[in-house]
This record gives sequence, C-alpha cells and structure tokens, in this order.
Amino acid sequence: MTAETERDLQAVLWDMDGTLVDTEPYWLAAQGEIARQHGLNWTTQDAHATVGQAMPVSAALLQQRGVALSAEEIINDLLERVVAKLEGGIPWLPGAERILADLAAAHIPSALVTMAFSPVATRVAASAPIGTFHAVVAGDAVPQGKPHPAPYLAAAELLNVHPFHCVAVEDSVSGTTSAQAAGMEVVVVPGVVQPPHGPGRHFVSSLENVTVENLRDILRGPNGRDVSRD
Repeated sequence: MTAETERDLQAVLWDMDGTLVDTEPYWLAAQGEIARQHGLNWTTQDAHATVGQAMPVSAALLQQRGVALSAEEIINDLLERVVAKLEGGIPWLPGAERILADLAAAHIPSALVTMAFSPVATRVAASAPIGTFHAVVAGDAVPQGKPHPAPYLAAAELLNVHPFHCVAVEDSVSGTTSAQAAGMEVVVVPGVVQPPHGPGRHFVSSLENVTVENLRDILRGPNGRDVSRD
C-alpha cells in the first residue's frame, strides 16, 4: 500500500459498539450481571473504564474486583450474554444502515473494526446487507487491541488501502486513539465516554448527519472541525 499526494476517500472503517449499533449497554449490563453473581459491586466508573477496550481488559478488571474466574471464562460468559441479547435483533443506531448503504452505492468499501470477539462481530456484520462490509477485524483477530493501532492497520491491510485514504468512525477514547495512531482521520459520534476535541477529530451529533460527501470533505479540508449539517 502506498499513499498518494491527493488525499481521496478510499475506505471507511467502523467501530461497532456505540457507533453503528446500540450494544454498549449490553456489554455494560453483562459485566454488572457477572459481578453481582459473585457478590460484587460494579460501579459506573468500573463500567466506563472498559468502554472501547479489548475484552481481556474487561476480564482483568472484573478479576481485580474479585470475580474468581479465569479471563477466558469471563470473556466466554460476556459473549454468551451479549449474543443472547442480540437474538432479539440488531439495534442499529439512527443513520447507520443508510450511510452504510450509501457508501456501498458509491463503491467505497467499509470494514468493521471492533474489540468485540468474533461471535458478536460476525453476527452484527451478517445482519447488514450482503456486500456492506468488505472486512471484519474482531478483538480476537489481532495481537493488540485498541488503543494500539493494530486493529485499524489490519483492516486497512485487508482492504488494500493506505490509512492515509481512510476515515474511521468511533465513539470512544481508546478507539479514536487507535485510529489516529494508524494515521487516519476520525469521525466521532456521541458515546458513553466522549473523546476530547483535537486535530483530526471530526465531531457529529448523529450518523444521521453523515454523508458520503462530507466523509470525502474530511480528507480534503482542515482538521478538527464539526462535519455535521444539523
């Protein structure tokens, strides 16, 4: 992959939980359920510390709070609980399905880049129209999770696109850090823990305000602006 001088949009890389689908509450609820089953208190601060992090981070924090299970057992328990919640349908956030369809129609590939493990990531990806996602990078597919750049670099590699020509869409501090460390501009949607403003971060109030054209504009224009049109 090589970058060209002109920065044109060649791919959009999507976080999943809290960005495309309203599943962040599922994970937080599952963590709380596990903690309570072990007679422990799981605080809002504990929950927020796991947002956007790799699943082993959540498992480690639950262990630190006193859950007497292995990391693998905790992760499997979390996955089972969240998959069960998804049986009722995928809770797409407003504007998500529309912008994914618009990108597909414009022949701009999308990739899913999530710290959720494959049982959840593949279920969400499969619920989208065929051809929506050209690549899926789940948390169990990379040696290092967000905020390390590895997940986004892996997705760009799978798409055969240089990060210079990618826009990432995120809702968390760790995810935004990961995408920027990979060399990408980032659209930031509202999340449980909002990243601070800064260069290369383009804040929107909802995916309903995101269009193919303003995603293209991000790579043409100045950093750190709000691209919403509300």
